[in-house]
Amino acid sequence: MSNIKVIEKLKDDPLMPLRHTAEHILHMSMQELYPQLKKVMGPPIEDGFYFDFDLEEKITPEDFEKIEKLMQEIVNLDLPVTRLEVTLEEAMDIFKDNEYKLQWLDEITDRSEKISIYEIGSPSGEHYDRDLCAGPHVNSTGAVKSFKLLSIAGAYWKGDEKNKMLQRIYATAFDSDEKLEKYLQNLEEAKRRDHRKLGKELDLFTFSELIGSGFPLYTPKGALIRRLVNEYVEEIQSAHGYQQVWTPQVAKADLFKISGHYDKYKDDMFEVRSHYSKEEFYLKPMNCPQHTQIYASKQRSYRDLPLRMTDFAMLYRDEKPGELNGLARVRAFSQDDCHVFCTEDQVDAEIDMALNMIKDIMNTFGFKYRYRLSTRDPEHPEKFLGDPKMWDKVEKWAEVIMERNNIEYFPGVGEAAFYAPKMDLMATDALGREWQLSTIQIDYVMPERFGLEYIDKDGEIKRPVMLHRAIIGSPERFMMILIEHFAGAFPVWLSPVQAQLIPISDKHVPYAESVLENLKEVGIRAELNSKTDTMQAKIRDAQLEKIPYMLIVGDREAEKGEVSLRLRTGEDLKSKPLPEVIEGINKIRLTKSLDLW
Repeated sequence: MSNIKVIEKLKDDPLMPLRHTAEHILHMSMQELYPQLKKVMGPPIEDGFYFDFDLEEKITPEDFEKIEKLMQEIVNLDLPVTRLEVTLEEAMDIFKDNEYKLQWLDEITDRSEKISIYEIGSPSGEHYDRDLCAGPHVNSTGAVKSFKLLSIAGAYWKGDEKNKMLQRIYATAFDSDEKLEKYLQNLEEAKRRDHRKLGKELDLFTFSELIGSGFPLYTPKGALIRRLVNEYVEEIQSAHGYQQVWTPQVAKADLFKISGHYDKYKDDMFEVRSHYSKEEFYLKPMNCPQHTQIYASKQRSYRDLPLRMTDFAMLYRDEKPGELNGLARVRAFSQDDCHVFCTEDQVDAEIDMALNMIKDIMNTFGFKYRYRLSTRDPEHPEKFLGDPKMWDKVEKWAEVIMERNNIEYFPGVGEAAFYAPKMDLMATDALGREWQLSTIQIDYVMPERFGLEYIDKDGEIKRPVMLHRAIIGSPERFMMILIEHFAGAFPVWLSPVQAQLIPISDKHVPYAESVLENLKEVGIRAELNSKTDTMQAKIRDAQLEKIPYMLIVGDREAEKGEVSLRLRTGEDLKSKPLPEVIEGINKIRLTKSLDLW
Protein backbone atom coordinates (compact mmCIF):
# COMPACT_ATOMS: atom_id res chain seq x y z
CA MET A 1 0.00 0.00 0.00
CA SER A 2 1.45 3.38 -0.95
CA ASN A 3 2.14 6.16 1.53
CA ILE A 4 -0.68 8.23 0.03
CA LYS A 5 -3.22 5.39 0.33
CA VAL A 6 -2.24 4.72 3.94
CA ILE A 7 -2.65 8.36 4.96
CA GLU A 8 -5.93 8.70 3.06
CA LYS A 9 -7.30 5.64 4.87
CA LEU A 10 -6.38 7.15 8.27
CA LYS A 11 -7.44 10.72 7.51
CA ASP A 12 -10.13 10.67 10.21
CA ASP A 13 -7.80 9.26 12.89
CA PRO A 14 -7.01 12.15 15.30
CA LEU A 15 -3.65 10.56 16.17
CA MET A 16 -2.50 10.27 12.56
CA PRO A 17 -0.72 13.69 12.31
CA LEU A 18 1.00 13.05 15.65
CA ARG A 19 2.21 9.61 14.55
CA HIS A 20 3.29 11.00 11.19
CA THR A 21 5.44 13.54 13.05
CA ALA A 22 6.79 10.84 15.36
CA GLU A 23 7.95 8.93 12.29
CA HIS A 24 9.82 12.03 11.10
CA ILE A 25 11.43 12.35 14.54
CA LEU A 26 12.47 8.69 14.25
CA HIS A 27 14.09 9.05 10.85
CA MET A 28 15.67 12.34 11.91
CA SER A 29 17.26 10.57 14.89
CA MET A 30 18.32 7.62 12.76
CA GLN A 31 19.96 9.94 10.21
CA GLU A 32 21.98 11.62 12.97
CA LEU A 33 23.06 8.31 14.51
CA TYR A 34 23.75 6.63 11.17
CA PRO A 35 24.89 9.30 8.66
CA GLN A 36 25.15 6.77 5.79
CA LEU A 37 21.45 5.86 6.13
CA LYS A 38 19.15 6.59 3.20
CA LYS A 39 15.60 7.50 4.19
CA VAL A 40 13.00 5.67 2.11
CA MET A 41 9.47 6.10 3.46
CA GLY A 42 7.47 5.90 6.67
CA PRO A 43 3.74 6.35 6.83
CA PRO A 44 1.48 6.29 9.84
CA ILE A 45 -0.48 3.06 10.06
CA GLU A 46 -3.29 1.83 12.26
CA ASP A 47 -2.03 1.95 15.88
CA GLY A 48 1.35 3.44 14.96
CA PHE A 49 3.83 4.03 12.17
CA TYR A 50 6.87 2.50 10.50
CA PHE A 51 10.05 3.72 8.84
CA ASP A 52 11.83 2.01 5.94
CA PHE A 53 15.50 2.77 5.44
CA ASP A 54 18.51 1.59 3.46
CA LEU A 55 21.56 0.97 5.65
CA GLU A 56 24.35 -1.60 5.36
CA GLU A 57 24.63 -1.86 9.15
CA LYS A 58 21.97 -4.11 10.63
CA ILE A 59 19.84 -2.45 13.30
CA THR A 60 18.64 -4.65 16.18
CA PRO A 61 16.22 -4.10 19.08
CA GLU A 62 19.29 -3.55 21.26
CA ASP A 63 19.81 -0.27 19.36
CA PHE A 64 16.34 1.02 20.21
CA GLU A 65 17.38 2.55 23.53
CA LYS A 66 19.88 5.01 22.02
CA ILE A 67 17.48 5.85 19.17
CA GLU A 68 14.64 6.53 21.62
CA LYS A 69 16.97 8.65 23.77
CA LEU A 70 17.73 10.96 20.85
CA MET A 71 14.06 11.03 19.83
CA GLN A 72 13.10 12.12 23.35
CA GLU A 73 15.68 14.90 23.21
CA ILE A 74 14.11 16.21 19.99
CA VAL A 75 10.62 15.97 21.52
CA ASN A 76 11.74 17.88 24.63
CA LEU A 77 13.17 20.71 22.51
CA ASP A 78 9.67 21.24 21.04
CA LEU A 79 11.13 22.05 17.61
CA PRO A 80 8.86 23.61 14.98
CA VAL A 81 7.51 21.45 12.15
CA THR A 82 7.18 23.48 8.95
CA ARG A 83 5.71 22.69 5.54
CA LEU A 84 7.38 24.13 2.44
CA GLU A 85 6.37 23.85 -1.20
CA VAL A 86 9.28 23.50 -3.62
CA THR A 87 9.81 23.16 -7.35
CA LEU A 88 10.79 19.88 -8.96
CA GLU A 89 14.28 21.23 -9.62
CA GLU A 90 14.71 22.30 -5.99
CA ALA A 91 13.49 18.93 -4.72
CA MET A 92 15.77 17.00 -7.08
CA ASP A 93 18.74 19.04 -5.83
CA ILE A 94 17.82 18.47 -2.16
CA PHE A 95 17.46 14.70 -2.61
CA LYS A 96 20.02 14.17 -5.39
CA ASP A 97 21.88 11.54 -3.33
CA ASN A 98 18.76 9.49 -2.52
CA GLU A 99 17.47 7.38 -5.40
CA TYR A 100 14.34 6.45 -3.47
CA LYS A 101 13.25 10.06 -3.08
CA LEU A 102 13.98 10.71 -6.76
CA GLN A 103 11.61 7.86 -7.67
CA TRP A 104 8.95 9.37 -5.40
CA LEU A 105 9.44 12.69 -7.18
CA ASP A 106 8.81 11.00 -10.54
CA GLU A 107 5.54 9.57 -9.23
CA ILE A 108 4.45 12.90 -7.73
CA THR A 109 5.17 14.60 -11.05
CA ASP A 110 3.19 11.95 -12.95
CA ARG A 111 0.21 12.69 -10.68
CA SER A 112 0.63 16.44 -11.29
CA GLU A 113 0.72 17.06 -7.54
CA LYS A 114 2.48 19.84 -5.67
CA ILE A 115 5.82 18.95 -4.16
CA SER A 116 6.15 19.63 -0.45
CA ILE A 117 8.80 18.98 2.14
CA TYR A 118 8.60 19.17 5.92
CA GLU A 119 11.33 20.66 8.05
CA ILE A 120 11.93 19.95 11.72
CA GLY A 121 13.94 22.62 13.53
CA SER A 122 15.96 25.22 11.65
CA PRO A 123 19.15 24.98 9.57
CA SER A 124 21.11 26.85 12.24
CA GLY A 125 19.88 24.60 15.09
CA GLU A 126 21.54 21.58 16.67
CA HIS A 127 18.90 19.25 15.27
CA TYR A 128 17.58 19.82 11.76
CA ASP A 129 15.87 17.57 9.24
CA ARG A 130 13.84 17.85 6.07
CA ASP A 131 12.09 15.20 4.05
CA LEU A 132 9.79 14.84 1.08
CA CYS A 133 6.27 14.50 2.48
CA ALA A 134 2.65 15.45 1.80
CA GLY A 135 1.75 15.66 5.51
CA PRO A 136 -0.19 16.30 7.64
CA HIS A 137 1.81 16.85 10.83
CA VAL A 138 1.45 18.51 14.21
CA ASN A 139 2.99 21.97 14.65
CA SER A 140 5.94 20.97 16.82
CA THR A 141 7.76 17.94 18.14
CA GLY A 142 6.58 18.59 21.69
CA ALA A 143 3.09 17.35 20.78
CA VAL A 144 4.47 13.80 20.61
CA LYS A 145 3.95 13.02 24.26
CA SER A 146 4.66 9.31 24.32
CA PHE A 147 6.24 6.87 21.86
CA LYS A 148 7.83 3.43 21.70
CA LEU A 149 9.89 1.51 19.14
CA LEU A 150 8.41 -1.96 18.87
CA SER A 151 10.19 -4.21 16.39
CA ILE A 152 12.34 -4.40 13.27
CA ALA A 153 11.80 -6.42 10.12
CA GLY A 154 12.83 -6.65 6.50
CA ALA A 155 10.75 -5.01 3.78
CA TYR A 156 11.18 -4.88 0.02
CA TRP A 157 11.20 -1.49 -1.66
CA LYS A 158 7.61 -0.88 -2.85
CA GLY A 159 6.68 -4.34 -1.53
CA ASP A 160 8.20 -6.02 -4.59
CA GLU A 161 10.50 -8.96 -3.84
CA LYS A 162 12.43 -8.13 -7.03
CA ASN A 163 13.59 -4.91 -5.38
CA LYS A 164 16.18 -4.37 -2.67
CA MET A 165 15.48 -5.58 0.85
CA LEU A 166 15.29 -2.63 3.25
CA GLN A 167 15.08 -2.45 7.03
CA ARG A 168 11.82 -1.41 8.69
CA ILE A 169 11.25 -0.21 12.24
CA TYR A 170 7.71 -0.46 13.62
CA ALA A 171 6.73 1.96 16.37
CA THR A 172 3.78 3.72 17.95
CA ALA A 173 2.99 7.08 19.51
CA PHE A 174 0.20 8.51 21.66
CA ASP A 175 -0.76 11.82 23.19
CA SER A 176 -0.38 10.47 26.76
CA ASP A 177 1.71 7.96 28.71
CA GLU A 178 -1.46 6.28 29.98
CA LYS A 179 -2.67 5.48 26.47
CA LEU A 180 0.73 4.13 25.47
CA GLU A 181 0.87 1.90 28.55
CA LYS A 182 -2.57 0.48 27.83
CA TYR A 183 -1.59 -0.16 24.22
CA LEU A 184 1.60 -1.97 25.25
CA GLN A 185 -0.39 -4.14 27.67
CA ASN A 186 -2.78 -5.06 24.85
CA LEU A 187 0.21 -5.82 22.65
CA GLU A 188 1.55 -8.29 25.21
CA GLU A 189 -1.89 -9.91 25.47
CA ALA A 190 -2.03 -10.12 21.67
CA LYS A 191 1.33 -11.94 21.67
CA ARG A 192 -0.07 -14.42 24.20
CA ARG A 193 -3.07 -15.00 21.94
CA ASP A 194 -1.13 -15.06 18.64
CA HIS A 195 -2.84 -17.72 16.51
CA ARG A 196 0.47 -18.78 14.95
CA LYS A 197 1.90 -19.56 18.39
CA LEU A 198 -1.27 -21.21 19.70
CA GLY A 199 -1.85 -23.05 16.43
CA LYS A 200 1.49 -24.80 16.91
CA GLU A 201 1.07 -25.41 20.65
CA LEU A 202 -2.44 -26.84 20.20
CA ASP A 203 -1.50 -28.77 17.04
CA LEU A 204 -4.13 -27.13 14.79
CA PHE A 205 -2.31 -26.24 11.56
CA THR A 206 1.11 -25.98 9.98
CA PHE A 207 2.89 -24.73 6.87
CA SER A 208 5.50 -26.41 4.68
CA GLU A 209 8.22 -24.79 2.60
CA LEU A 210 7.86 -27.65 0.12
CA ILE A 211 4.19 -26.76 -0.42
CA GLY A 212 4.72 -23.01 -0.34
CA SER A 213 4.05 -19.94 1.76
CA GLY A 214 0.43 -19.11 2.37
CA PHE A 215 -0.90 -22.65 1.86
CA PRO A 216 -2.02 -23.94 5.28
CA LEU A 217 -2.16 -27.61 6.24
CA TYR A 218 -4.71 -28.59 8.88
CA THR A 219 -4.02 -31.31 11.42
CA PRO A 220 -6.91 -33.55 12.57
CA LYS A 221 -7.73 -31.13 15.39
CA GLY A 222 -7.62 -28.03 13.19
CA ALA A 223 -9.57 -29.71 10.40
CA LEU A 224 -12.24 -30.72 12.94
CA ILE A 225 -12.74 -27.12 14.11
CA ARG A 226 -12.85 -25.88 10.53
CA ARG A 227 -15.41 -28.54 9.60
CA LEU A 228 -17.58 -27.87 12.67
CA VAL A 229 -17.78 -24.16 11.85
CA ASN A 230 -18.66 -24.87 8.21
CA GLU A 231 -21.26 -27.47 9.19
CA TYR A 232 -22.88 -25.03 11.60
CA VAL A 233 -23.18 -22.38 8.89
CA GLU A 234 -24.53 -24.97 6.46
CA GLU A 235 -27.08 -26.18 9.04
CA ILE A 236 -28.39 -22.64 9.47
CA GLN A 237 -28.52 -21.71 5.80
CA SER A 238 -29.95 -25.02 4.55
CA ALA A 239 -32.85 -24.52 6.97
CA HIS A 240 -33.60 -21.30 5.05
CA GLY A 241 -33.69 -22.86 1.60
CA TYR A 242 -30.05 -22.46 0.57
CA GLN A 243 -28.67 -25.28 -1.58
CA GLN A 244 -25.03 -26.29 -1.92
CA VAL A 245 -23.31 -26.37 -5.29
CA TRP A 246 -19.74 -27.26 -6.16
CA THR A 247 -17.60 -25.58 -8.77
CA PRO A 248 -14.10 -26.30 -10.13
CA GLN A 249 -11.10 -24.38 -8.88
CA VAL A 250 -9.82 -23.67 -12.39
CA ALA A 251 -11.56 -21.70 -15.13
CA LYS A 252 -10.74 -20.20 -18.52
CA ALA A 253 -9.64 -16.60 -18.65
CA ASP A 254 -12.73 -15.87 -20.75
CA LEU A 255 -14.94 -16.30 -17.68
CA PHE A 256 -12.97 -13.68 -15.75
CA LYS A 257 -12.81 -11.34 -18.73
CA ILE A 258 -16.61 -11.23 -18.83
CA SER A 259 -16.96 -10.85 -15.06
CA GLY A 260 -14.40 -8.04 -14.98
CA HIS A 261 -11.97 -9.80 -12.67
CA TYR A 262 -9.43 -10.17 -15.49
CA ASP A 263 -9.09 -6.39 -15.83
CA LYS A 264 -9.58 -5.42 -12.20
CA TYR A 265 -8.06 -8.39 -10.34
CA LYS A 266 -5.66 -10.22 -12.66
CA ASP A 267 -2.50 -9.35 -10.70
CA ASP A 268 -3.93 -11.19 -7.68
CA MET A 269 -4.82 -14.37 -9.60
CA PHE A 270 -2.77 -17.54 -10.16
CA GLU A 271 -2.33 -18.46 -13.81
CA VAL A 272 -2.56 -22.19 -14.65
CA ARG A 273 -0.75 -23.73 -17.62
CA SER A 274 -1.86 -26.76 -19.63
CA HIS A 275 0.51 -29.01 -21.59
CA TYR A 276 -2.22 -29.79 -24.09
CA SER A 277 -4.10 -26.54 -24.54
CA LYS A 278 -2.97 -23.05 -25.37
CA GLU A 279 -5.99 -21.59 -23.59
CA GLU A 280 -5.41 -19.27 -20.68
CA PHE A 281 -6.61 -20.66 -17.32
CA TYR A 282 -6.69 -19.23 -13.80
CA LEU A 283 -7.32 -20.57 -10.32
CA LYS A 284 -10.52 -18.93 -9.20
CA PRO A 285 -10.21 -16.12 -6.63
CA MET A 286 -13.97 -16.10 -5.89
CA ASN A 287 -17.07 -18.18 -6.68
CA CYS A 288 -19.44 -15.64 -8.22
CA PRO A 289 -18.47 -16.01 -11.92
CA GLN A 290 -18.90 -19.80 -11.75
CA HIS A 291 -22.30 -19.46 -10.08
CA THR A 292 -23.55 -17.32 -12.95
CA GLN A 293 -22.88 -20.27 -15.24
CA ILE A 294 -24.97 -22.63 -13.13
CA TYR A 295 -27.79 -20.09 -13.33
CA ALA A 296 -27.30 -19.73 -17.10
CA SER A 297 -27.28 -23.50 -17.69
CA LYS A 298 -31.05 -23.58 -18.22
CA GLN A 299 -33.94 -21.24 -18.85
CA ARG A 300 -35.25 -19.68 -15.65
CA SER A 301 -38.75 -18.55 -14.77
CA TYR A 302 -39.87 -16.15 -12.05
CA ARG A 303 -41.21 -19.30 -10.36
CA ASP A 304 -37.59 -20.51 -9.92
CA LEU A 305 -36.61 -17.41 -8.01
CA PRO A 306 -35.12 -16.78 -5.55
CA LEU A 307 -32.41 -19.29 -6.40
CA ARG A 308 -29.94 -19.58 -3.50
CA MET A 309 -26.55 -21.22 -4.14
CA THR A 310 -23.93 -21.85 -1.46
CA ASP A 311 -20.38 -23.01 -2.13
CA PHE A 312 -17.51 -23.97 0.20
CA ALA A 313 -15.08 -24.58 -2.68
CA MET A 314 -11.42 -23.58 -2.35
CA LEU A 315 -10.25 -20.21 -3.66
CA TYR A 316 -6.76 -18.93 -4.48
CA ARG A 317 -5.25 -15.46 -4.50
CA ASP A 318 -1.65 -14.56 -5.27
CA GLU A 319 -0.80 -12.51 -2.20
CA LYS A 320 2.61 -10.89 -1.94
CA PRO A 321 5.02 -12.91 0.27
CA GLY A 322 5.56 -9.99 2.65
CA GLU A 323 1.82 -9.70 3.28
CA LEU A 324 1.24 -13.35 4.23
CA ASN A 325 0.46 -13.78 7.92
CA GLY A 326 -0.45 -17.19 9.34
CA LEU A 327 -4.15 -17.84 8.68
CA ALA A 328 -4.91 -14.10 8.58
CA ARG A 329 -3.60 -13.72 5.02
CA VAL A 330 -3.19 -16.88 2.96
CA ARG A 331 -3.10 -17.90 -0.68
CA ALA A 332 -5.48 -20.86 -0.38
CA PHE A 333 -8.78 -20.51 1.45
CA SER A 334 -12.50 -21.12 1.15
CA GLN A 335 -15.57 -19.02 1.89
CA ASP A 336 -19.05 -19.72 3.20
CA ASP A 337 -20.08 -18.18 -0.08
CA CYS A 338 -23.64 -17.69 -1.28
CA HIS A 339 -25.21 -16.10 -4.32
CA VAL A 340 -28.92 -15.45 -4.55
CA PHE A 341 -30.51 -14.80 -7.93
CA CYS A 342 -33.83 -13.05 -7.42
CA THR A 343 -36.21 -10.38 -8.67
CA GLU A 344 -35.95 -6.79 -7.48
CA ASP A 345 -39.10 -7.29 -5.40
CA GLN A 346 -37.42 -10.16 -3.54
CA VAL A 347 -34.21 -8.32 -2.60
CA ASP A 348 -35.43 -6.82 0.68
CA ALA A 349 -36.79 -10.09 2.04
CA GLU A 350 -33.65 -12.01 1.03
CA ILE A 351 -31.33 -9.51 2.68
CA ASP A 352 -33.46 -9.32 5.83
CA MET A 353 -33.25 -13.12 6.09
CA ALA A 354 -29.47 -13.02 5.59
CA LEU A 355 -29.09 -10.31 8.24
CA ASN A 356 -31.04 -12.40 10.74
CA MET A 357 -28.91 -15.48 10.00
CA ILE A 358 -25.77 -13.42 10.48
CA LYS A 359 -27.09 -12.07 13.78
CA ASP A 360 -27.82 -15.58 15.09
CA ILE A 361 -24.39 -16.89 14.13
CA MET A 362 -22.50 -13.90 15.57
CA ASN A 363 -24.41 -14.32 18.84
CA THR A 364 -23.33 -17.96 18.97
CA PHE A 365 -19.68 -16.92 18.94
CA GLY A 366 -20.25 -14.00 21.28
CA PHE A 367 -19.00 -11.31 18.92
CA LYS A 368 -20.01 -7.69 19.24
CA TYR A 369 -20.16 -5.99 15.88
CA ARG A 370 -21.22 -3.07 13.74
CA TYR A 371 -21.57 -2.64 10.00
CA ARG A 372 -19.58 -0.69 7.44
CA LEU A 373 -21.33 0.59 4.32
CA SER A 374 -18.57 0.16 1.74
CA THR A 375 -19.16 2.49 -1.20
CA ARG A 376 -17.39 3.77 -4.31
CA ASP A 377 -14.47 6.13 -4.23
CA PRO A 378 -15.89 9.15 -6.08
CA GLU A 379 -12.37 10.30 -6.97
CA HIS A 380 -11.58 7.04 -8.79
CA PRO A 381 -14.64 6.01 -10.82
CA GLU A 382 -12.40 4.00 -13.15
CA LYS A 383 -12.07 1.32 -10.47
CA PHE A 384 -15.76 0.42 -10.58
CA LEU A 385 -17.95 -1.19 -13.22
CA GLY A 386 -21.54 -0.25 -14.05
CA ASP A 387 -23.72 2.80 -14.52
CA PRO A 388 -23.15 5.53 -11.86
CA LYS A 389 -26.93 5.91 -11.57
CA MET A 390 -27.16 2.22 -10.66
CA TRP A 391 -24.50 2.75 -7.98
CA ASP A 392 -26.44 5.72 -6.60
CA LYS A 393 -29.56 3.57 -6.40
CA VAL A 394 -27.90 0.59 -4.70
CA GLU A 395 -25.87 2.64 -2.23
CA LYS A 396 -29.04 4.42 -1.11
CA TRP A 397 -30.90 1.11 -1.02
CA ALA A 398 -28.26 -0.36 1.31
CA GLU A 399 -28.66 2.62 3.66
CA VAL A 400 -32.43 2.12 3.78
CA ILE A 401 -32.01 -1.62 4.48
CA MET A 402 -29.66 -1.05 7.40
CA GLU A 403 -31.77 1.73 8.87
CA ARG A 404 -34.90 -0.41 8.56
CA ASN A 405 -33.14 -3.19 10.44
CA ASN A 406 -31.88 -0.77 13.14
CA ILE A 407 -28.27 -1.55 12.27
CA GLU A 408 -25.47 0.75 13.41
CA TYR A 409 -23.15 1.46 10.51
CA PHE A 410 -20.36 3.77 9.43
CA PRO A 411 -19.13 4.78 5.95
CA GLY A 412 -16.31 3.01 4.15
CA VAL A 413 -15.64 5.17 1.11
CA GLY A 414 -13.63 3.31 -1.53
CA GLU A 415 -14.10 -0.11 0.14
CA ALA A 416 -16.80 -1.33 -2.30
CA ALA A 417 -16.24 -4.32 -4.58
CA PHE A 418 -15.63 -3.22 -8.16
CA TYR A 419 -19.13 -4.38 -9.12
CA ALA A 420 -21.25 -3.42 -6.07
CA PRO A 421 -21.32 -1.64 -2.71
CA LYS A 422 -21.06 -3.86 0.36
CA MET A 423 -22.70 -4.13 3.76
CA ASP A 424 -19.71 -5.44 5.73
CA LEU A 425 -19.98 -6.75 9.29
CA MET A 426 -17.05 -5.64 11.46
CA ALA A 427 -16.72 -7.92 14.51
CA THR A 428 -14.85 -6.89 17.67
CA ASP A 429 -12.68 -9.51 19.36
CA ALA A 430 -11.56 -9.85 22.99
CA LEU A 431 -8.77 -7.29 22.46
CA GLY A 432 -11.08 -4.70 20.92
CA ARG A 433 -9.78 -5.25 17.39
CA GLU A 434 -12.20 -5.11 14.46
CA TRP A 435 -12.33 -7.78 11.75
CA GLN A 436 -14.47 -7.87 8.65
CA LEU A 437 -16.47 -11.12 8.57
CA SER A 438 -19.87 -11.10 6.89
CA THR A 439 -20.74 -9.22 3.73
CA ILE A 440 -23.88 -8.63 1.68
CA GLN A 441 -23.87 -7.06 -1.79
CA ILE A 442 -26.63 -6.09 -4.24
CA ASP A 443 -25.18 -6.65 -7.71
CA TYR A 444 -26.60 -5.55 -11.06
CA VAL A 445 -23.25 -5.72 -12.89
CA MET A 446 -22.63 -9.49 -13.08
CA PRO A 447 -26.14 -10.37 -14.38
CA GLU A 448 -25.73 -7.70 -17.06
CA ARG A 449 -22.22 -8.76 -18.13
CA PHE A 450 -23.20 -12.45 -18.30
CA GLY A 451 -26.58 -11.76 -19.92
CA LEU A 452 -28.55 -13.60 -17.23
CA GLU A 453 -32.32 -13.73 -17.76
CA TYR A 454 -35.60 -15.06 -16.44
CA ILE A 455 -39.11 -15.06 -17.85
CA ASP A 456 -41.47 -12.93 -15.78
CA LYS A 457 -45.11 -13.86 -15.08
CA ASP A 458 -46.21 -11.60 -17.93
CA GLY A 459 -43.92 -13.47 -20.35
CA GLU A 460 -41.29 -10.72 -20.57
CA ILE A 461 -37.57 -11.47 -20.37
CA LYS A 462 -35.93 -9.70 -17.44
CA ARG A 463 -32.60 -9.57 -15.63
CA PRO A 464 -32.30 -11.09 -12.14
CA VAL A 465 -30.53 -9.27 -9.32
CA MET A 466 -27.52 -11.13 -7.92
CA LEU A 467 -26.95 -10.96 -4.16
CA HIS A 468 -23.53 -11.89 -2.80
CA ARG A 469 -23.47 -13.07 0.81
CA ALA A 470 -20.95 -14.54 3.24
CA ILE A 471 -21.46 -15.00 6.98
CA ILE A 472 -18.12 -15.98 8.51
CA GLY A 473 -16.26 -15.14 5.30
CA SER A 474 -13.14 -17.29 5.02
CA PRO A 475 -12.98 -20.22 7.51
CA GLU A 476 -9.21 -19.74 7.55
CA ARG A 477 -9.40 -16.13 8.68
CA PHE A 478 -12.35 -16.91 10.94
CA MET A 479 -10.35 -19.67 12.61
CA MET A 480 -7.54 -17.20 13.23
CA ILE A 481 -10.01 -14.82 14.86
CA LEU A 482 -11.49 -17.62 16.98
CA ILE A 483 -8.07 -18.76 18.19
CA GLU A 484 -7.08 -15.24 19.25
CA HIS A 485 -10.51 -14.24 20.56
CA PHE A 486 -10.74 -17.29 22.85
CA ALA A 487 -6.94 -17.54 23.39
CA GLY A 488 -7.22 -21.16 22.21
CA ALA A 489 -9.82 -22.02 24.87
CA PHE A 490 -12.60 -22.72 22.38
CA PRO A 491 -16.26 -23.08 23.34
CA VAL A 492 -17.01 -26.68 24.29
CA TRP A 493 -18.75 -27.49 20.99
CA LEU A 494 -15.62 -26.46 19.04
CA SER A 495 -12.99 -27.98 21.33
CA PRO A 496 -11.23 -30.87 19.52
CA VAL A 497 -11.09 -32.78 22.83
CA GLN A 498 -13.98 -31.90 25.12
CA ALA A 499 -13.12 -34.07 28.11
CA GLN A 500 -10.11 -35.99 29.32
CA LEU A 501 -10.23 -38.95 31.72
CA ILE A 502 -7.43 -38.86 34.30
CA PRO A 503 -7.07 -42.02 36.40
CA ILE A 504 -5.18 -41.45 39.66
CA SER A 505 -3.28 -44.72 39.24
CA ASP A 506 -3.11 -47.69 36.87
CA LYS A 507 -5.70 -49.63 38.89
CA HIS A 508 -8.29 -46.93 38.04
CA VAL A 509 -7.79 -47.24 34.26
CA PRO A 510 -10.58 -49.86 33.77
CA TYR A 511 -13.16 -47.57 35.40
CA ALA A 512 -11.82 -44.60 33.39
CA GLU A 513 -12.24 -46.65 30.20
CA SER A 514 -15.87 -47.40 31.04
CA VAL A 515 -16.53 -43.69 31.68
CA LEU A 516 -14.84 -42.90 28.36
CA GLU A 517 -17.22 -45.21 26.52
CA ASN A 518 -20.24 -43.59 28.20
CA LEU A 519 -19.05 -40.15 27.05
CA LYS A 520 -18.41 -41.30 23.49
CA GLU A 521 -21.82 -42.98 23.24
CA VAL A 522 -23.56 -39.59 23.53
CA GLY A 523 -21.13 -37.87 21.13
CA ILE A 524 -18.77 -36.19 23.59
CA ARG A 525 -15.23 -36.09 22.20
CA ALA A 526 -13.17 -37.58 25.03
CA GLU A 527 -9.83 -39.26 25.55
CA LEU A 528 -8.03 -41.17 28.29
CA ASN A 529 -4.66 -40.07 29.64
CA SER A 530 -3.10 -43.34 30.76
CA LYS A 531 0.48 -42.05 30.92
CA THR A 532 2.58 -42.84 33.97
CA ASP A 533 2.80 -39.16 34.99
CA THR A 534 1.41 -37.90 38.27
CA MET A 535 -2.19 -36.75 38.44
CA GLN A 536 -1.01 -33.14 38.91
CA ALA A 537 1.15 -33.36 35.77
CA LYS A 538 -1.78 -34.75 33.77
CA ILE A 539 -4.06 -31.94 34.97
CA ARG A 540 -1.43 -29.36 34.02
CA ASP A 541 -1.03 -30.88 30.54
CA ALA A 542 -4.80 -30.91 29.98
CA GLN A 543 -5.01 -27.25 30.97
CA LEU A 544 -2.18 -26.36 28.58
CA GLU A 545 -4.13 -28.14 25.83
CA LYS A 546 -7.19 -26.03 26.75
CA ILE A 547 -9.35 -29.14 27.27
CA PRO A 548 -12.62 -27.90 28.86
CA TYR A 549 -13.18 -30.79 31.32
CA MET A 550 -10.89 -33.04 33.33
CA LEU A 551 -12.66 -36.06 34.81
CA ILE A 552 -10.47 -37.50 37.55
CA VAL A 553 -11.23 -40.99 38.86
CA GLY A 554 -9.90 -42.86 41.88
CA ASP A 555 -11.16 -45.39 44.43
CA ARG A 556 -14.03 -43.24 45.69
CA GLU A 557 -15.27 -42.29 42.21
CA ALA A 558 -15.12 -45.89 40.99
CA GLU A 559 -17.01 -47.14 44.04
CA LYS A 560 -19.81 -44.53 43.77
CA GLY A 561 -20.07 -44.26 39.97
CA GLU A 562 -18.84 -40.65 40.04
CA VAL A 563 -16.10 -38.50 38.57
CA SER A 564 -14.20 -35.59 40.13
CA LEU A 565 -14.79 -32.70 37.76
CA ARG A 566 -12.23 -29.97 37.12
CA LEU A 567 -12.51 -27.16 34.55
CA ARG A 568 -9.66 -25.88 32.39
CA THR A 569 -9.96 -22.59 34.31
CA GLY A 570 -8.63 -24.43 37.38
CA GLU A 571 -12.01 -24.54 39.14
CA ASP A 572 -12.57 -27.78 41.07
CA LEU A 573 -16.26 -28.81 41.07
CA LYS A 574 -15.58 -31.88 43.25
CA SER A 575 -17.13 -35.31 42.76
CA LYS A 576 -20.40 -35.60 40.90
CA PRO A 577 -22.50 -38.54 39.68
CA LEU A 578 -21.43 -39.57 36.19
CA PRO A 579 -24.94 -39.15 34.63
CA GLU A 580 -25.07 -35.56 35.96
CA VAL A 581 -21.69 -34.74 34.42
CA ILE A 582 -22.60 -36.30 31.08
CA GLU A 583 -25.91 -34.42 31.01
CA GLY A 584 -24.20 -31.12 31.89
CA ILE A 585 -21.45 -31.43 29.28
CA ASN A 586 -23.89 -32.60 26.63
CA LYS A 587 -26.27 -29.70 27.24
CA ILE A 588 -23.47 -27.15 26.90
CA ARG A 589 -22.12 -28.94 23.81
CA LEU A 590 -25.44 -29.26 21.99
CA THR A 591 -26.65 -25.72 22.75
CA LYS A 592 -23.29 -24.26 21.64
CA SER A 593 -23.13 -22.37 24.92
CA LEU A 594 -20.14 -20.16 25.72
CA ASP A 595 -20.34 -21.28 29.37
CA LEU A 596 -18.28 -24.12 30.84
CA TRP A 597 -20.73 -25.26 33.54
